[in-house]
Amino acid sequence: MTDKSAKTIAIIGAGAAGLIAADHLTELAQDQEQNWQITLYDAMPSPARKILMAGKSGLNLTHAQPIDDFIAAYGDYADWMEPMIREFGPREVRSWSYAMGQSTFEGSSGRVFPESMKASPLLRSHFKHLESRGVKMVTRHRWIGWSDDGALLFDTPDGQATVEADAVLLALGGPSWPRLGTDGKFLSILEEKDIACKPYRPANCGFEVDWSEQFAQQWAGEPVKSVTLKFGPYSIQGDFVITHYGIEGSAVYGLSAPLRDAIAECGPIELQVDLRSHHDLAEVERRLNQPRGKQSFANHIRKRIHLKGVQAALLKECTERDVMSDMGKLAKAVKGLPITAIGPRPIEEAISTAGGVCLSEMDDELMVKRQPGLFIAGEMLDWEAPTGGYLLTGCMSQGYQAATGIGRYLNSI
Repeated sequence: MTDKSAKTIAIIGAGAAGLIAADHLTELAQDQEQNWQITLYDAMPSPARKILMAGKSGLNLTHAQPIDDFIAAYGDYADWMEPMIREFGPREVRSWSYAMGQSTFEGSSGRVFPESMKASPLLRSHFKHLESRGVKMVTRHRWIGWSDDGALLFDTPDGQATVEADAVLLALGGPSWPRLGTDGKFLSILEEKDIACKPYRPANCGFEVDWSEQFAQQWAGEPVKSVTLKFGPYSIQGDFVITHYGIEGSAVYGLSAPLRDAIAECGPIELQVDLRSHHDLAEVERRLNQPRGKQSFANHIRKRIHLKGVQAALLKECTERDVMSDMGKLAKAVKGLPITAIGPRPIEEAISTAGGVCLSEMDDELMVKRQPGLFIAGEMLDWEAPTGGYLLTGCMSQGYQAATGIGRYLNSI
């Protein structure tokens, strides 16, 4: 017989993982005729600020590629993510958006957006939906740990508050963009409970390059389009942007994990830019070796290999003077221009993070093995994802998985 007594669930962090977890828990409670009291706590005056910020230029919900390719995009974490993505993946994200009143569409690159492009209409609808299902939202409550008797402890405008719950989901996010809510200090709280954690590191971030002052002043903010970035066995086609401090943009973000880890181990490293990836080396050299006549060097490379503007300036910035007079060496530079990355930009500027609670601490339903009833999801965990909708979908799928685990746990106690 179903137990009708009320059980309490505290979800701490009203971001992607927390919001989807709350939604799925209401579905489970309804299906199983359970009386679960679900409360969402958030440190900020209003919830989901990081999602709102991400959606300012268009909320990339997910990606439309085949599911196997989507899962493979998680790289080292693909095997861990696969069962969660197959349960709640791109198709389910789009269905959720539709249920919240927002049809979705695919951009030219396969990225999926809500029809309105913005996050706010989706979030408003979701908040109303949760409220209609009895979920309580409590803001200005920053979680600071547990009291001596095991109750959740919060800092609030009215002082410290304690909350008792039968099950807890921590979904506080990572410490990128800390002004939007999370600073990552909660790791020390978890470590005091003997829960193993790794320090947070920037992910999907820019990198510092020691540009000449003249180059930085003239070209900062300019996009370098339709190139291939290479580092070791990795290569990414796309665009990146010159900044005063170095480089950033989608192609750089795609290599940020191996670049970051290599720099941490070895110091500054060299990546290569193929400025003409649609031509092989022999073709570039053939074109450069065509008679120059009375043309200036700039006009020669502009006409022969269509290299101009920021790409021509980048070639000059990153090569020795003698290379410019040797067409064989110049062709090799065009196909593999060396750029030395000194280090990643600070975590506060990163799009997302790596590091957090070690995955070995979690069971398959994202419950902490050594602390039954405590679940963790999203960027609090030590995983990372590329840009393109993978991070948001990943956090949502983990929230869904944690909710399933919470339901199973509550039914067992």
